[in-house]
Amino acid sequence: MESELFGHTRSAFTGAHEAKKGLIDQANGGTAFFDEIGDLAIELQVKLLRVLQEHEYRPVGSLQRMRVDIRVVAATHRDLEREIAAGRFREDLFHRLNVIRITLPPLRERKADIPLLIERILANAETRYVLTNEALEAMLRYDWPGNIREVKNCLERMMALSDGPLLHFTDLPTNVVTNVRLPLAAEAVAAGGARFMAPHNGVAAATRVIPLQELERHAIEHALRETRGDRTTAAQLLGIGRTTLYRKLKEYEIAGDC
Repeated sequence: MESELFGHTRSAFTGAHEAKKGLIDQANGGTAFFDEIGDLAIELQVKLLRVLQEHEYRPVGSLQRMRVDIRVVAATHRDLEREIAAGRFREDLFHRLNVIRITLPPLRERKADIPLLIERILANAETRYVLTNEALEAMLRYDWPGNIREVKNCLERMMALSDGPLLHFTDLPTNVVTNVRLPLAAEAVAAGGARFMAPHNGVAAATRVIPLQELERHAIEHALRETRGDRTTAAQLLGIGRTTLYRKLKEYEIAGDC
């Protein structure tokens, strides 16, 4: 890593058959971006601090110091103040870097960005893909603990497994699908319970056994409303086959779009 950043002279170490310029030198007069700066080894933190303070560095194997003028932008997913307390990050380097601090909220706190991210990722794909509304709504319900990287991986997986230009709800990873199904199931149970809270023939609702057909009909109607009439997705949410759903729709005389 030291050689990558600061370069090295010929024969500085085994395998160094010729001199090499480092990334710091290549960024001279411009901007160097350090991604995941919190993972930089302590000994390299010292050398980077010298670059920021003295505007100079020394290539591996060289006795000559090189002058450099760069602007540094750094990013990290770690809490650097905690890393300082744990002895894994130098406090002096932190203060040199912490001139203008931008805190980027996690994706779950800025879900309005998700459609824009999806549009950008799909636009860069070699083949044209379109996300269905049902799949988009499911992605908006999910909290994305892996942030943008997880969104990108999710879409790449969907594109790899999809047979056509449309990316459906059923193409989503299991964790995203489950995140949608569980709240819908809870809502269906709650809605079903609320529907039968009134007394029936003088008997309190809590003691009434709800007929299975009524619960089934209500679950189907609820799933169709949530999927805006998409029967394939509704069948997936209900955990039944599409043919079974068609038969139930006919049996209960339910309109397809509810």
